[in-house]
Amino acid sequence: MLSPEESRFALGRLFRKRRIADLPLLFKTLGTDAPRSVFRRLSLVGYVSSYNHNGRYYTLSDIPEFDSYGLWQYQGVFFSRHGTLKATIANLVELSDSGHTYGELEAVLRVRVHNMLLDLVKSGRIGREVLDGLFLYVSAEQERAAVQVARRRQRPAASAHATLVCGPTLEIAVLLEVIHVSRVIPAPAQVVQSLTAKGVRIACDEVEAIFQRHGLKKTPRSRPRPSRR
Repeated sequence: MLSPEESRFALGRLFRKRRIADLPLLFKTLGTDAPRSVFRRLSLVGYVSSYNHNGRYYTLSDIPEFDSYGLWQYQGVFFSRHGTLKATIANLVELSDSGHTYGELEAVLRVRVHNMLLDLVKSGRIGREVLDGLFLYVSAEQERAAVQVARRRQRPAASAHATLVCGPTLEIAVLLEVIHVSRVIPAPAQVVQSLTAKGVRIACDEVEAIFQRHGLKKTPRSRPRPSRR
């Protein structure tokens, strides 16, 4: 195991080159196979763990360039200024002027959030209101939640029923839905229906364009083999 000073140097060199690392690589870098020892060394320099991939990736605190949501991604690995996914969701909901729908949160965070939302509501860390047939996640503080709901109602009629996302964010939402719906590639109309139920508005031809851009084709249903009897 490297000394504290040697560990600082080794970690700095590793993350300058790799940006992110998992435990096996950290074991090799620090000369130990004890997780507690690794985390003690990481704590000396400050670190953040990913909120996707089951938190298996780490980076130093001064490496991420967080966006306006406090998020940073590197090669498909996502990190949050707020640490865990739960803490990030709670913060996004609390700071939002008009709350967030499931679809909005999933499009921003690029991971499934359904179970986390249920846990946060049950634990009282965020609130939930039904608005125009959709769940709107709001602050746990009643006065703040009332303001968020009122602001959501003031939005244009089109957005009262759908989350207005576009560009890369919308594309990510479509691709996530393709993955989540089933093991086979669903029809564009299925993706539209599923996203609409989650509060994301998109046209069928937009889904088809995204499919073509990424080489996705609807998987044909297998036909039963004729009996040889």
